[in-house]
Amino acid sequence: MGKYSGKNVVITGGGSGMGLAMAELLVADGARVVITGRSQATLDAARERLGENAVAVRGDVAVLADLDALADRVRGELGSVDALFVNAGIAALTPFGSTTEEAYDELFAVNVKGAYFTVQKLAPLLSAGPGVVLTTSIANVMGVPEASVYAAGKAALRSMARSLSRELLPRGIRVNAVSPGPIGTGVLERAMSAEAAEEFKARQAEGVPMRRFGTVEEVARAAAFLAFDATFTSTPSSALSRLNRTHGSPASACRSTPSASSSGCPAPNTTTNSSSPRWWALEGLRSAPRRR
Repeated sequence: MGKYSGKNVVITGGGSGMGLAMAELLVADGARVVITGRSQATLDAARERLGENAVAVRGDVAVLADLDALADRVRGELGSVDALFVNAGIAALTPFGSTTEEAYDELFAVNVKGAYFTVQKLAPLLSAGPGVVLTTSIANVMGVPEASVYAAGKAALRSMARSLSRELLPRGIRVNAVSPGPIGTGVLERAMSAEAAEEFKARQAEGVPMRRFGTVEEVARAAAFLAFDATFTSTPSSALSRLNRTHGSPASACRSTPSASSSGCPAPNTTTNSSSPRWWALEGLRSAPRRR
């Protein structure tokens, strides 16, 4: 029997990157997982990799009809849900002077509206004492040049986690957020030569206290901890900046209660800090939006 045997999980944006790492971690320990994404080819590859305990559902979180269809499919496949990972998102460069209304609207539609209504549509299926984990970003507290729209959306998720945690508390639903910093997701290698990617990562690692990037597996462990193990928590705290200064690991920052000084995060691999202004390139910020 695995640690997560008998647990039912939904992961939006679960076909690649951090979402896929979450799915792999949970499936390997016995969970049954539903993953979502927009690319059928990516989902098919992830489904084959995850095995029979995974179900792949194609859909766009920015489209409420797709979320309704997802809820129906989850109800049929799983019945109830023990953990919901709200991980789907896009990233794009948005220089202030040239950002278009369309780019602004798409980033907020997917990253903010999509996250909000994912929780709303799936909340009725959450079982007793479940965990909801939103993937935000360290950009939610940093001034990020040429990424103000992305950063604002991630800050909205940080605030959303706090508000929803209080609103859903009467149902025993715990809501937290994981805030990755520079994570090696493979996007750089797909966007440039291997040599150029390694050179870029080496330069950016100089701004990280541990002099390396985090891995998707580290983010997955942090998210799983918040979803299943941090049962003493109920609402996210403002532990983020304190943890960043304390541990300085490049993996991810997680926030939970009961206090800002006692975060409940599995140290030392769950916090991040970077003084480099361009760390966020590792999350795939480019001139065109990217969906996961």
